[in-house]
Amino acid sequence: MYHSRGNYEAFVKPRKPKDVQGKKAYIVGSGLAGLGAACFLVRDGQMEGKNITVFDEQGITGGACDGIKDPQLGFVIRGGREMEDHFECLWDLFHSIPSLDEPGASVLDEFYYLNLDDHEFSPMRVVENQGKNAGWNKTFGLSVEGVNEIGRLFIASEEELADKRINEVFSHEVLKSHFWLYWRTMFAFQEWNSAIEMKRYLQRFVHHIDRMPDVSCLKYTRYNQYESLIMPMMSYLQKQGVNFELNTRITNIEFHITEERKAADALDVIKDGAAGRIALTHDDLVFITNGSCTESSSFGDNDTAPTLAQDGEGGCWELWRNIALQSDEFGHPEKFCENVSETKWESATLTITNPEVLDLLAQFNKRAVFTGHQVTGGIVTVNDSNWLMSWSMSRQPHFKVQPEGTGVVWLDGLLVENEGNFIKKPMQDCTGNELAQEWLYHLGAPVERIAELASDGISTIPCMLPFITAFFSPRRAGDRPQVVPDKSVNFAFIGQFTETERDTVFTTEYSIRTAMEAVYTLLNVERGVPEVFASCYDIRYLLKATVYLLDHKKLSELHLPLFARLTERITLKELAHTDVKELLEKYRLV
Repeated sequence: MYHSRGNYEAFVKPRKPKDVQGKKAYIVGSGLAGLGAACFLVRDGQMEGKNITVFDEQGITGGACDGIKDPQLGFVIRGGREMEDHFECLWDLFHSIPSLDEPGASVLDEFYYLNLDDHEFSPMRVVENQGKNAGWNKTFGLSVEGVNEIGRLFIASEEELADKRINEVFSHEVLKSHFWLYWRTMFAFQEWNSAIEMKRYLQRFVHHIDRMPDVSCLKYTRYNQYESLIMPMMSYLQKQGVNFELNTRITNIEFHITEERKAADALDVIKDGAAGRIALTHDDLVFITNGSCTESSSFGDNDTAPTLAQDGEGGCWELWRNIALQSDEFGHPEKFCENVSETKWESATLTITNPEVLDLLAQFNKRAVFTGHQVTGGIVTVNDSNWLMSWSMSRQPHFKVQPEGTGVVWLDGLLVENEGNFIKKPMQDCTGNELAQEWLYHLGAPVERIAELASDGISTIPCMLPFITAFFSPRRAGDRPQVVPDKSVNFAFIGQFTETERDTVFTTEYSIRTAMEAVYTLLNVERGVPEVFASCYDIRYLLKATVYLLDHKKLSELHLPLFARLTERITLKELAHTDVKELLEKYRLV
């Protein structure tokens, strides 16, 4: 496997890999990474679908990319996906997957058309005082030293940051800035999360720094991600004859390891309560999803709070623990799954039929609800929420079977152990009705009518997610297995808890990238995996990010020491009639 740049290889159909005809593939996990691996095996590996089997312990595919109408609960989405232009592997795949809703178009075509003419910004990105705009005017509120701290992290080595937390590299000043509130609520970071991952995010998305205050950098699917991404992939794979073994749990993978090679020898399986074993040959490939951010999630309803699962960590973590016992190169799952107090938060799905509440939403956001366009244009964050609540309303309908006149809102809280502002209970102890009341309070509903409105035409399904940010846990090299471990002959790790260079977890891109790298490596596909967008090496993006982080201050306004200011003047004079001077002027640093 190698990385490619540019579009020389972007539209190439690679030659059929040698010996692929006699190979079989077993994929553990049917989330975005698992389905992506199956798609790449079919499209680029040219493996027959009948030779591919996908296992999942759940009764439905899609993993964390869910969005269903549960017979008992109603509409449920545990989370949403933020996407952008430079998810190179994701778009590489989805330009080949036919849309289910746009005749003659791919999923990428459909996505592109939708986002061309839609609302591309959030008009109410940060609110406070019961639904009032915070009035930050897109400022980051950082001093020169605060920007310097961000700069130092940007260029720090991952070795230097091993096992460090964000609050060990950022001071109180940065962690109280507008920048940090935008950042942590857009990406779900906590100050105790990994400094390595913070650095990767800074480098990965430096080209979007200027648009963080209104999230105009983001793009969205037509419906929830299950219906807009997973269902088209499933349709594509089923037409190719791929096998799906659901309600099937892989409890262990047995490896034969020597100094010369590492090989997966067998899968231990439980299906319908019966244990079994699948012996593997040298022609069998195994793709392993290790770990899960939505494992052991639990739901409540209008009258019941969700509870933290009492039956252990769940199958995904148990599988990874069993695998990790066999080699230190297979990672350290305990780094990610043993501190639920730092990896949990809660979300909720609100299904709203009350016209008064829907009108309140339209007034708050200054946009009609049922236009088919993005309603909030991204998340709305409540600055003075004790739970640090954020919420969003995507295109309506958000589900294909959503009745006319019904709206769906998604919300989350990052600080679930805190007492609410209106409901004087920790978020994690609240019923769905109580969550709706807290949300209506921050939306600006009349206080005296909040209880009435929350009980009339709002169904709220809370969801506790104990491992939702487990992949942000502080780490060092070796804590996550390489996509294809050294000397592996027939297996690879895929998904959010694997290691690949420069890219960032908690993204659809990471799942698809690891799947692409795994397939291309094991089958020796003659086509490059697109490299991570290299904005961190582009002086234009770096200058623009600096300007916005400094709230558009000129170099002369930064109160630098006299010597530095004199040096600046001399340098600018010497730079006259050069490209460097033109760049400084273009981005208004001088």
